[in-house]
Amino acid sequence: MKSYLKGVIVDWAGTIVDYGSRAPVEAFRAAFAHEGVEISIAEARAPMGLAKRDHIRAVIEMARVTTAWRERHGGKAPGEDEIERIYQRFLPLQLPVLTQLSTVIPGALDAFAAFRGRGLKIGSTTGYVRELMDVLLPHAEKQGLYVDSMVCPSDVAVGRPAPYMCFLNAMKLNVFPMWELVKIGDTPADVEEGRNAGMWTIGVTRQGNEVGLSPEEQAALPPPELHARMTFARERLSRADYLVESIAETPAVLDEIAARLAGGERPPIK
Repeated sequence: MKSYLKGVIVDWAGTIVDYGSRAPVEAFRAAFAHEGVEISIAEARAPMGLAKRDHIRAVIEMARVTTAWRERHGGKAPGEDEIERIYQRFLPLQLPVLTQLSTVIPGALDAFAAFRGRGLKIGSTTGYVRELMDVLLPHAEKQGLYVDSMVCPSDVAVGRPAPYMCFLNAMKLNVFPMWELVKIGDTPADVEEGRNAGMWTIGVTRQGNEVGLSPEEQAALPPPELHARMTFARERLSRADYLVESIAETPAVLDEIAARLAGGERPPIK
């Protein structure tokens, strides 16, 4: 029987490792604090999924942050030199917590086994630069998590939401057309990356950046507050073709996508 689905391209933090995508947040906040500018958790999380230098640029261009920067730095507006300085401070702040928080998310190993059982190749994209992934990748492999391809923003001209990391994965995996691949991620940047590449997209809500909490923190929340966070996550990821709470739910969704492909459907344009 012809296989109508050939592979998946997964995100890393918040999708297959680091439940709640917590590792980058405090490193971003500490890097800005060193410049005398405090940013909130929500501000640190808002551009998550972008390449880390682009992420810093997006935060620093927020109106409140720009105003705070001007007040702290004698009216001077932040520019590319300041972005680069924060980025260079961010990297050594991120490294110590990277492996500490990047445990494989429950259900990811079973999901990967299900992907491979369906004959799918597994690619991956990330907002982490190569220096960080050189630490994270072997840490994940020690936990039994292996991908067939991994592409960083530094491997292409432009990171998310541009589609180039997905295209490079497809080349490395020798998989085409793009509509026979599925992008799985936990941020709007992941969703737009997949859409721009002409792929099906699955957004991950509860375990990812948009809820932004560990399982223990979620369990401690009053139900109305958790419901509000889940609603926010669904709204943020609403342009995905499918939404799931966890990577563990994705194999069943892939079967639905494969059936739609067999019926001649292509990823819908929204």
